[in-house]
Amino acid sequence: MIPFSAAESVSAKESCSGILALNPLGSYVHVHLVYHELHAKLITTTSISSSALFNSLLCCYSDCGRIDRTLLLFSSNSGSASRNVVSWTSVIAQLSRLKKPLMTLEVFSEMRRNGIWPNEYTVSAVLPACAESKVVRHGEQVHCLVWKCGFGSDLFVGSGLVDVYAKCGEMGSANKVFDEMSHKNLVTWNSMIVGCLRNKRFDFCIVLFKEVMRDESMSPDQVTVSSVLSACAHVGSAEFGRLVHGIIIKFGLISLDYVRNSLMDMYCKCGLLDYAASTFEISSDKDVVGWNVMIRGCSFSYHFEEAYSYFNAMKREGASPDESSYSSVLYACASLATLNPGLLIHGHIIKSGFSKYPFVASSLITMHSKCGSFINASRTFREIETQNVVCWTAMIAACQQHGHAEKVIELFDEMVGDGIKPDDITFICVISACSHTGRVEEGYKYYNSMIHEHGLSPRLEHYASMVDLLGRAGRLKEARKFILEMPIEPDSAVWGALLGACSNHGNIEMGKEAAARLSDMEPNDPGNYVLLSNMYARNGKLKEADQVRRLMGTKGVKKDPGCSWVDVRNSTYVFTAHDRSHPRTDEIYEMLQKIEELVKKKGYVAETRHAMNDSDAYKEQSLWVHSERLALAFSLLVLPCGAPIQIKKNLRTCGDCHTVMKLASEIFDREIIVRDVNRFHKFANDKIMKERNSVHIPVSLAVTMGSSIGNLRS
Repeated sequence: MIPFSAAESVSAKESCSGILALNPLGSYVHVHLVYHELHAKLITTTSISSSALFNSLLCCYSDCGRIDRTLLLFSSNSGSASRNVVSWTSVIAQLSRLKKPLMTLEVFSEMRRNGIWPNEYTVSAVLPACAESKVVRHGEQVHCLVWKCGFGSDLFVGSGLVDVYAKCGEMGSANKVFDEMSHKNLVTWNSMIVGCLRNKRFDFCIVLFKEVMRDESMSPDQVTVSSVLSACAHVGSAEFGRLVHGIIIKFGLISLDYVRNSLMDMYCKCGLLDYAASTFEISSDKDVVGWNVMIRGCSFSYHFEEAYSYFNAMKREGASPDESSYSSVLYACASLATLNPGLLIHGHIIKSGFSKYPFVASSLITMHSKCGSFINASRTFREIETQNVVCWTAMIAACQQHGHAEKVIELFDEMVGDGIKPDDITFICVISACSHTGRVEEGYKYYNSMIHEHGLSPRLEHYASMVDLLGRAGRLKEARKFILEMPIEPDSAVWGALLGACSNHGNIEMGKEAAARLSDMEPNDPGNYVLLSNMYARNGKLKEADQVRRLMGTKGVKKDPGCSWVDVRNSTYVFTAHDRSHPRTDEIYEMLQKIEELVKKKGYVAETRHAMNDSDAYKEQSLWVHSERLALAFSLLVLPCGAPIQIKKNLRTCGDCHTVMKLASEIFDREIIVRDVNRFHKFANDKIMKERNSVHIPVSLAVTMGSSIGNLRS
């Protein structure tokens, strides 16, 4: 055989590349065999010792993505003179591209131990590995070598260093390298802009973008504009975002999916859904990411019905939903608190196989829970094959929301026993469960374990839960001391928990202090004024209560009108206190009179302290026209005998209504669920619960039934 020349090896490599292009089906196997033949020929002719041929063969295996062959070839020629800086750089670059940072750095260190000095291409190849490792020490060591080798002025090396420091969170060092660079191209600027975005320096990200636009020699690309749009979304700068929109059109970037989706996301997060929708509608090729942006944008902007409509439109146009699509639309269904749309989505998820995805499964649990179906939430949880912390937390939150405090503690202990580390949201649910059951010492135990055993730093939500725990138990002085000793500034939720506890326990002086703090933080929140006024009224200080009400009028603060609603046959019926707008008002009030007579026979005595704005003579009468009682009377009229009743309310339900619902459940042999602003209140006797639990319907069958009902109704 005749040895290859360097030119021939290059020609052979080009021939193989041509085969790849001309034979896309099965090309990998074909070309891989050609490379094996070339490799064998180089070995048998001893041409493998040629640096040019050796490096070309390394590149061939690299093009095929065969890192195992590359490393085998490289290590088998450890004593060969063919292993020069080019071959070392080729291996390092391939490992770096495959996201193997530690192996890349190990090979680079071995290269240095073998006395091979890197060139600027070697350094440019190893810097992405330093960034991927997220260990700033690696980048600093390579940075020192850069100055030692004299590569500090190299444009690509400088850009790589900026990227390393930015990804390691060292923006001071990144900025210093950036400022010291004599020449900068768009890659350099993009590295700095993306670094600022990643490290939440959004304002500086916008400043850097303005600098890029001042340089007429540079044109922004999709990385530049997408990054600055994300910065605008985080700071809520819709005005500058619209300016960027104009720049995108000017430079012809609007046709790029990545840019268009970033633009829609910015408009959604800035509350400009109309602009986002307009941008979306003019898109000729709508991808799944674009649909997801619109579904998520509507969901988190409280336009839940629109989110559901976008999901249905996505299905109609043939786009396949992904994990993000289902999670976002389930959030919208949960917020609407109507079960049937959620069941339809659950059906799609089962058919598409996404029920195995933990984040989709956790969204399903939350949806069923918030729609009042705790049984379906439990069954969904138990049917998950791999339960991660998100799924466990979703189920624990469902138990807490439905008042199953004992189950919360049980699930938490089971989760920890299975070796799953709880997150901060899990502990909020657990401490809240302890609060509602008066387990102060257990609450303290879980709070301390969060810090000392699980290494989690308490957030404001945890502090608020602890204040609520102490306040519900009547330990108001201890709760106030806890607030004053907090390592961070308490927010309105913390002081609000104390005010609510003071109102329940009649501690006027401490309540005034909490109300004063809240007045400074939230001067326009009507709930704080109402709590303070009610506290005065309950303790016989009617003059002070009236003063608080007048203060609300002076400041223009209006109490949110209370309302309750029920869903009957795809229609929603809303009731307010004293409501007489319904066509069946006479029948509703007749039923209300009947309920009053029946509950009084059961021993009901009105808790008139919940009627704050009426004289003593009319307090009991005013309780009987609360919105949830009107909704109950209507439901008893229109729903089939024995059907469960689910009432939703935008404010907290009062204690007297709670008592009436409990008695009505026993009298009419109905399951009654009231969902107020805080949680679900379920009323059912033992007979009903036994009937519900004795019939086990798998979630998949329940979903099929729900889908069938939805199809019939549509």
